[in-house]
Amino acid sequence: MAVSNSKQELIKRIECKRAQLIETVGKNGLSSSITIQYSQELDCLINEYQTSFNTSKLFTVAGSLSS
Repeated sequence: MAVSNSKQELIKRIECKRAQLIETVGKNGLSSSITIQYSQELDCLINEYQTSFNTSKLFTVAGSLSS
């Protein structure tokens, strides 16, 4: 089954934001304002994915989005 472009794009945005969050945590810690901002942005992207594609699957332990 082919993955739609919009789904692929959203997955890329989630992965990018997740990488930004991890980097920011390493540089600024868990309680910095930028870390909290990125975390909230990631939450919104994951919620958008779940709403758009009607799924409850989240990231696996390895950090990849389950299909």
